[in-house]
Amino acid sequence: MKITEKARFSLIVCCMVAQAAVADLTPQTAALLNALKTISGKHILLGHQDATAYGVDWSAEPGKSDVKSTTGSYPAVYGWDVGHLEIGKSSNLDNVSFDSMRTRMIEAYERGGINTVSWHSTNPVNGSSAWDTTRYSVSEILPGGKHHDTLNDYLRRLAVFFSSLKTADGTPVPIIFRPFHEHTGSWFWWGAAFCTPQEYIALWQYTADYLRNESGLKNLLMAYSSSTIVTEANYLERYPGDDYVDIVGFDDYCMGNELSYKDRMVSSLRILTKIAADRNKVPAITETGYEQIPNPKWFTQVLYPTIKEYPIAWVLLWRNAINRPNHYYVPYPTHPAAEDFREFYRLQTILFEDGLTSLHIYQPTKP
Repeated sequence: MKITEKARFSLIVCCMVAQAAVADLTPQTAALLNALKTISGKHILLGHQDATAYGVDWSAEPGKSDVKSTTGSYPAVYGWDVGHLEIGKSSNLDNVSFDSMRTRMIEAYERGGINTVSWHSTNPVNGSSAWDTTRYSVSEILPGGKHHDTLNDYLRRLAVFFSSLKTADGTPVPIIFRPFHEHTGSWFWWGAAFCTPQEYIALWQYTADYLRNESGLKNLLMAYSSSTIVTEANYLERYPGDDYVDIVGFDDYCMGNELSYKDRMVSSLRILTKIAADRNKVPAITETGYEQIPNPKWFTQVLYPTIKEYPIAWVLLWRNAINRPNHYYVPYPTHPAAEDFREFYRLQTILFEDGLTSLHIYQPTKP
């Protein structure tokens, strides 16, 4: 069942006309946002999905990371995913326990690293995966929709987990939350073919308001992340508004044709960095990589030359899956691209976690 046109119109008017107050942030979270704005244009931080959760031929070993094993340093940015948290599971869709994830996130923060969280959410209408597109689900979970209570249940569980991310002295760990990503594509239930721009905006705004205002979370920065950027207008068509976004980004992968990848990335980066400058947002490449890294010079001869001229805060490489031996995006120590990755690590512009120490990214700015 879809919400009525009258209800949808009222919801859209409410969301578009009412000015959402900028959420109060913890001192550390505000400091992180300011630091990311300062970093953009000076350095590019290296990120990796599930970096300390598992890797090639290992899992759940404290202190281990394929990035660290290869370069000597952890990544500066850690990607995590909370898919399946919303349905009460003890582990996410990649079998990372949420207890372990909490521990690893706190450890990353205490070392000076940055945590960013995506959400491959279960379809709230039928309980299928994030990739289930058999229903036009977004309209049914907005206020007035048949499954709105399910959305609230999902968000309540997220809020409980996010509020549990605290150090021993009770300091909330800052999080960059990246929900409903790659929405300009049509492979997730929230994708462009399955909801209107107004419905997507309403879903985003409701989610942010629930977490930040209703649940009182002050440690969240919000990242708006599309698939490949085609045009500025297309990117902004579903943009929820400056009060609801702190970071703008996009996802794109090298799928074999390196020239085509570089062309797409450059085009997307030109548009993204213009939007970020116009709106005072932090730009980032929120997912990328080359599966199995068949080019042993990919990092220094493809990725770095493509991104080095653009003022982005970070570039996040996708995960090194333990249960899929051909699904990895960071070299392990004996991989043919390992030395090139170490050369990438040594570039002055690129920072891993050990390069963040002197930046004091969580230290509040003195008035």
